[in-house]
Amino acid sequence: MKIEEAIVYLLASCGHGMRTEQIAREINARGLFTRRDKAPVTDKQVYAVIMSHPDMFVKSEGRIHLMI
Repeated sequence: MKIEEAIVYLLASCGHGMRTEQIAREINARGLFTRRDKAPVTDKQVYAVIMSHPDMFVKSEGRIHLMI
């Protein structure tokens, strides 16, 4: 699974917006995505993915939501 797919999965399953820290923590806890260097996913990495996919995600009031 790609990291953007993991983010979509989390946001769709929770039904509400999440902060980047929460997303990173859940991706690591559930093992949804593993980096090549085996380091845990960071909130900064999640933020970079969110910003590079404006067609998929929207940031509102400090939370990330799926684009509807």
